[in-house]
Amino acid sequence: MKTTITARKFELTPDLKAYIERKFAKLDKFFNEDADAKITMAVEKDRQKAEATIHSQNMIFRVEEITGDMYTSIDKTIDAVERQIRKHKTRLEKKLKAGSMAALSSAEEHIEEETDFNIVKTKLFQTKPMSTEEAVLQMNLLGHAFYVFENSASGMTSIVYKRKDKDYGLIEVK
Repeated sequence: MKTTITARKFELTPDLKAYIERKFAKLDKFFNEDADAKITMAVEKDRQKAEATIHSQNMIFRVEEITGDMYTSIDKTIDAVERQIRKHKTRLEKKLKAGSMAALSSAEEHIEEETDFNIVKTKLFQTKPMSTEEAVLQMNLLGHAFYVFENSASGMTSIVYKRKDKDYGLIEVK
């Protein structure tokens, strides 16, 4: 797995870089060599944030952990990625590295595998052409976390969503 490490608002020490590489090397058993991991470390006041995004065979794993210690944030990030893999074990077996799931069987922690997605409601609606600002306003008026609309500027189906940091994101569908 190819690993890219980025440090924001602090200088990445060689010891910390070696620690991150050693910890993420443990995930190699799950992924092929073509997997790409982007790790972003950030310091915000007294919070130490570790964020990891792993791309492998059209699968994306994204985890973000915030603690008071950078090493603890890294450890929790690794644990969270492993939990995601365990949770979706059956579906991922076909996509990830062959034999990688055998390691999960012997794991101490048992996480119940999600086998059935219970869709309780289906809605059908037409998207309306509007600006991104109008879509954010509409989303806030409805009290939703996201809103699907036709972007009047690009003509594409788009989605605005509220991020954890209270900002907004925009997804444009091709």
